[in-house]
Amino acid sequence: MDRIIKIFIAVFAIIAAATVAVILVTSSGTATTTPTTAVAVDIGDGSTVFFFYGEECPHCKKIEPFIDNLSKKYPDVEIQKLEIWHNQTNQQIYTSVNAAAGITSPSGVPEIVVGKVVLVGEVEIPQKLEAYVQAIEKKKVNPAP
Repeated sequence: MDRIIKIFIAVFAIIAAATVAVILVTSSGTATTTPTTAVAVDIGDGSTVFFFYGEECPHCKKIEPFIDNLSKKYPDVEIQKLEIWHNQTNQQIYTSVNAAAGITSPSGVPEIVVGKVVLVGEVEIPQKLEAYVQAIEKKKVNPAP
């Protein structure tokens, strides 16, 4: 019986050591393959609405139908939907757009950036975004001379 316990402990120790080794090799490999180039984004005159979200984010899921409805209601306004949790390029755009808006530490998703205006969360976005979208559309219909 003691011999069986010793064998079980030895096998368990080998499996644990192999698991730790795989985790260390995998994590160090990921760190070296992360792209280091920055993506420059011009937020220009604030005529583009950037909607940043995470695929599995429950708060983002609540906002997406609202964003989709705004896209249909105001088809002349460019609304870019950018998933940032699984897409490195979109994550770099998120960082660049926030930096251009003067935000050095973004608070997370869901987030809307229109020019230098940043709206965050499932409460603030529905309350305020449509007014900004209407202003963009009005600018496009009646451009300044």
